[in-house]
Amino acid sequence: MRIVVQEAPFDFGEEANRFAAGRHDMGAVVTFTGVVRDVEGGLDVMEIEHYPGMTERALEQIATEASTRWSLGDVLVIHRYGRLETGAQIMMVATAARHRKDAFEAAEFLMDYLKSRAPFWKKEHSGAEAGWVAARAEDEDALTRW
Repeated sequence: MRIVVQEAPFDFGEEANRFAAGRHDMGAVVTFTGVVRDVEGGLDVMEIEHYPGMTERALEQIATEASTRWSLGDVLVIHRYGRLETGAQIMMVATAARHRKDAFEAAEFLMDYLKSRAPFWKKEHSGAEAGWVAARAEDEDALTRW
């Protein structure tokens, strides 16, 4: 398991290749990358804040939970913080399992958790205005299936 919280950009291809390298005992590797999307054509920058130490522990706990709920060979979570422009990669999740169902379901579980429960705070900057991103009901609802 590898959990990374960083300000710097990451190379998705390099991370995915490193994660999948030598996985001869795994039949599935699932990856997902979240990017900053433009909100109705007006988003300039998204600013993401977190508390070092607390954030990593929370991500480790949910990755451990995913590993116990599904038969996983490995988990990778990378999440960025700081000022990110539209199109920038925010996060990456990768799961490896002997079977695709475990890899897909665990990856979805991790993504739902990251969206709703991970201790990150997001502020959207549009022109001269800025505002904190509120929790969305549909993101909370996604957690009910787990």
